[in-house]
Amino acid sequence: MAQFEIKRLVPIEIFGIDASFTNSALWMLIGIFTVCVFTIFSMGGRAVVPGRFQSVAELGYEMVRDNVGDAGQKYFPFVFTLFMFVLASNMLGMLPYAFAVTSHIIVTLMLAGTVFIGVTVIGFVTHGVGFLKFFVPTGIPKVLVPLLVVIEVISYLTRPISLSVRLFANMVAGHTMLKVFASFVVSLGILGGWLPLGFMVAFTGLEIIIAFLQAYVFTILTCIYLNDALHMH
Repeated sequence: MAQFEIKRLVPIEIFGIDASFTNSALWMLIGIFTVCVFTIFSMGGRAVVPGRFQSVAELGYEMVRDNVGDAGQKYFPFVFTLFMFVLASNMLGMLPYAFAVTSHIIVTLMLAGTVFIGVTVIGFVTHGVGFLKFFVPTGIPKVLVPLLVVIEVISYLTRPISLSVRLFANMVAGHTMLKVFASFVVSLGILGGWLPLGFMVAFTGLEIIIAFLQAYVFTILTCIYLNDALHMH
């Protein structure tokens, strides 16, 4: 599990608080830089028929438009930034000797927590106290209202946990499995290591697909939560 270890690169202590610059912070900055370069490069031409890079950049816009509608377009910059950051972090984590930022629950939990708090604030700003009706399903017997309200509130409060754990668990499991197959290749040597090496190559391809899908799922769920806050469906 050494690949998930956070290491201090520049020790910094502020009023007794460890604020050191770590390998996690470094790869976050690399991810942000990668996203900036990618979006500037892909959208620089703005061709009528988009190329591969422009198609990926426009995917975020399509997700917001299809899942939130016109009312959610003003939140497109945040959703698109979230998608690109998670995608870049996942993909950079696949590089040899890189650090998978999204393999740490504190990172994914902060991202999910930001979404949760933001969506809740948007819900109350849009509907006022009427947003509380979101926790009262319509068309049910009054005797069941207290029970269902409790269930709805618990379900709502677990959103950031499920959102963060899904991304974190997939990244940890995938990278751990790759490490296991890599250790088999080394231990079995040249003669016996071909089979685990083949599995490792195939699993690497699968892990790249999962890295993209997890960023997509994270963003889609964010759009769904945003849609609930705006339209209370």
